[in-house]
Amino acid sequence: MSAVLFVVLWQVACTTGLISTRLVASPCQIASTGWSLMRDGTLPANLGISLLRAVSGLVLALAAGITLALMSGLSRIGEDIVDAPIQILRTLPVLALAPLFILWFGIGETPKVLLIALGSMFPIYLNLHKGIRSIDPKLVEMARTLRLTRLQTIRDVILPGALPDLVVGIRFSVGISWLLLVVAEQVNADSGIGHMMMDAQDFLRTDIILVGLVIYGFFGLVSDQAVRFLESRLIAWRPARQNQGGAV
Repeated sequence: MSAVLFVVLWQVACTTGLISTRLVASPCQIASTGWSLMRDGTLPANLGISLLRAVSGLVLALAAGITLALMSGLSRIGEDIVDAPIQILRTLPVLALAPLFILWFGIGETPKVLLIALGSMFPIYLNLHKGIRSIDPKLVEMARTLRLTRLQTIRDVILPGALPDLVVGIRFSVGISWLLLVVAEQVNADSGIGHMMMDAQDFLRTDIILVGLVIYGFFGLVSDQAVRFLESRLIAWRPARQNQGGAV
């Protein structure tokens, strides 16, 4: 209800002139512009490209983050080799790497996807690494007693135990991927929602800019809900999850 009230007050303020529609488009203008962009094909084309970039970057982040976390979390030698460089990279502003990525990989899709992947990888790595290191040693000892192989121990004991932390990392990474997509699409891009918003800025089209922001927000919410749904299915066995419905 609070969101509906906010939109109503926003529309009233724009209609009565309290807010200049040149600076902030009204909700009705945003809806009308969004429908026009949908009808002429501009919005679907740019949206498809943006989704492809976000998903590609997130898939790379998942692959890299899980691989590096397993290397670092399962072995002291792996941690010595992997963890320090990851922590150094994590402290670097991803945006500052954009010029280097353009010099190294050109101005095509590669630097955009890699920027998203790099920034989205760290939450996955950090949370999975923490989850692996938090496994109860008694469970590992039990696996040895049962004479499970190293691979079986990782598959049946360590990964299931670290899964809740991995899901938390994925939720963070999904949000970060959308934030970095905005930046990536404003760096030498000729398509995508971010590029559409940059063109609108040149013509003071706040309605188009706000359409883009609404789209980013909507898909950010949808992707987060998708991860939460996945979480409810993957870790339904946890007692905390089973009792959550009755919690106050």
